Amino acid sequence: MKRKSLFLGAALIILLSIFLTACGGSQKEGENNSGSNKGTEKAEGGKKDYGIKFLSIATGGTGGTYYPLGGNFASIIQDATGIDSNAVTSNASAENMALIKKEEVEVAFTQTDIATYASEGTMMFNGEKVENVRGLGTLYPETIQIVTTAKSGIKSVEDLKGKSVSVGEAGSGTRANAEQILEMYGLTVDDLKARNLSFDDSTTGIQDGTIDAAFITAGTPTGAVEGLAATEDVVIVPIDSDKIDSLIEKYPYYAKETIGAGTYPSIKDDVETVAVQAMLVVRSDLTDDLVYDITKAIFENTDKIGHAKGKLIKTENALNGMGIEIHPGAKKYFDEKGVSAK
Repeated sequence: MKRKSLFLGAALIILLSIFLTACGGSQKEGENNSGSNKGTEKAEGGKKDYGIKFLSIATGGTGGTYYPLGGNFASIIQDATGIDSNAVTSNASAENMALIKKEEVEVAFTQTDIATYASEGTMMFNGEKVENVRGLGTLYPETIQIVTTAKSGIKSVEDLKGKSVSVGEAGSGTRANAEQILEMYGLTVDDLKARNLSFDDSTTGIQDGTIDAAFITAGTPTGAVEGLAATEDVVIVPIDSDKIDSLIEKYPYYAKETIGAGTYPSIKDDVETVAVQAMLVVRSDLTDDLVYDITKAIFENTDKIGHAKGKLIKTENALNGMGIEIHPGAKKYFDEKGVSAK
């Protein structure tokens, strides 16, 4: 009897031990599951699945404006979407369109006119349309400056006829700007002694007297022009208002622009001209949600842009001079904000 009681007691102890182990194991498993769920939630971070894990922004050279802005944008986009984002160097606008076409980047900087040429397969993209590019938003003006000096005697676009003028490097956006502005005055580059020079070579040529004037398309003030202005009385040739209207009517990627008095030391009065816009484009295959969130992140965080151009980036101006089809995700954002092209 005593032996039977001992046996029953041992059995009860074993059963109790098994029960406690099972409960402990169950509780531990529950804790593990809870930890696993938290890990998954943390990994997902409540973020959407955008269909991509990495995002590259094609910019320009490290000494230009696009590259530092691109670094700012990459940080803003990564914070908003959780997608690893980075800025990559390039030869800027035209090359960036090629990178979009080859699907080597998701987002790119360019000028509005270059984006239009790419989407139409015209100018430097003759017969080579970039069909997968869509607009995200325009950023700030790239001003067309017709630069000369007081001693040249050039005061109007008509005065360029017969003069030695740099019209930008062959195949460049500046060259196209020069051709289109001259067209409004019934002129062509053949009416000039045209030179195809870089901005630095153009201002050097003006300074040493080998050329009389130059077309320069860049944000103002432009470093090359500032260098010239340090030794010469720089003149910026105005474009007549009726010619500006005609230019914009035919080439809608242009916008009116004013070079303010004091931009360069010798500029005493405002000068009326035109500008194309620096803009962001995206690949057409990016999801609407992703492009909406990128657009929202950039235009609602301009205070986080550590470059002077950040002050010019405004939601209300983001469709000015767009020129190409806007991505539906970006359109949704601007529609919500009541923004339309001016």
